Amino acid sequence: MSPWSVAAPCTPDCLDDSTPRVPLTETARRYAALTHTLIRSVATGERLADPRVLRGQARAVLHALGVRLETGPPVPGITPGALVVANHISWLDAVALLAVEPVTVLAKREVGQWPVVGTLARRIGTRFIDRGAVRELPYAVAELTDLLRSGRSVLVFPQATTWCTVAGGRFHRAAFQAAVDAGAPVRPMTVDYLQGGVPTTVAAFLGSDDFTTSLRRVAQARALSVRVTAHPELRGTDRRTLAAAAAAAVCGPRPPAHTATRVAA
Repeated sequence: MSPWSVAAPCTPDCLDDSTPRVPLTETARRYAALTHTLIRSVATGERLADPRVLRGQARAVLHALGVRLETGPPVPGITPGALVVANHISWLDAVALLAVEPVTVLAKREVGQWPVVGTLARRIGTRFIDRGAVRELPYAVAELTDLLRSGRSVLVFPQATTWCTVAGGRFHRAAFQAAVDAGAPVRPMTVDYLQGGVPTTVAAFLGSDDFTTSLRRVAQARALSVRVTAHPELRGTDRRTLAAAAAAAVCGPRPPAHTATRVAA
């Protein structure tokens, strides 16, 4: 099995069907708002890759879907050219992270084939990898190393697949080798989802789920928030140690919901 891929025990059965939903009229309004936002993003053209434009558009997507963005206290000493690593629950993770800090995203190749989303992903400079191709791994690590050396921060989901909770699968070490080779810092980030301040699995993208089904669940969710928590940067010369330290930072105890700062609604 490729280090870029892993079979997760989480399935659609992990999803909570009892989560509160908005009325159908509100769901329709959200779909209309999302369509308008995506059309505007496409019309932005190559300017979409500009960090300020990208951050604004990512926040607009969250706003259109009725998802509140919350962030923890800012972490001092942010360094450009960092390997940004986060847990992976949903396709919405990348949107939330881009709304906080626009970076280059490393994504599975299938994302590039999604309608509209794939076009936008390519336009913002997303790099795609085939998670099932073991032979591609050295080239992917080399490309990631070059990006970090150029001073560009890159977002990677080292759990390699989506899980229903923050403390999902272990962190695979391949991407951390790029940080070691480039002498780049590792910036751990935690993404979690809440409804009314209570952890929820409604945004999770699991198993045989398709994008349309997952999008519908998010658009129907009432009082859904995504919380992005940044942790102090890590440095090291051993990828195993870096991966373990990043996993501990990302998947460790979360701060209470009331300590988060709401930045978008």
